[in-house]
Amino acid sequence: MTKRKILVVDDEPNILLSLEYILEQEGYEVRVARDGEEALTVAAEVSPDLILLDVAMPRKDGYEVCRALREHARFQTVKIVMLTAKGQPLERKKGLEVGADVYVTKPFSAEDLLDKIRSVLGP
Repeated sequence: MTKRKILVVDDEPNILLSLEYILEQEGYEVRVARDGEEALTVAAEVSPDLILLDVAMPRKDGYEVCRALREHARFQTVKIVMLTAKGQPLERKKGLEVGADVYVTKPFSAEDLLDKIRSVLGP
């Protein structure tokens, strides 16, 4: 059985390391990107099943990245989980409107995040 691929996009090195470790322990193949531009490049290279996407990042924010991905047929079925400190209702609404499947606010528990990932990816 092939491993599900997850792209983690965040400009905070500690968050990237933590998420990469947690997800690899769960059996996922993990790639990382440190800004919005790199996220688009890596997504095109690896065709992830799911993208964990921070909102506040350099070069392209998460909203721009999500919108750009959803404009391409190739990424229509990729699940996008926005993972951000921006928890206001307006921010959440904007994230879902640009194409995110789930909007998770920081801080989050690893188990809650894994539950959301499992529920979005399915069996």
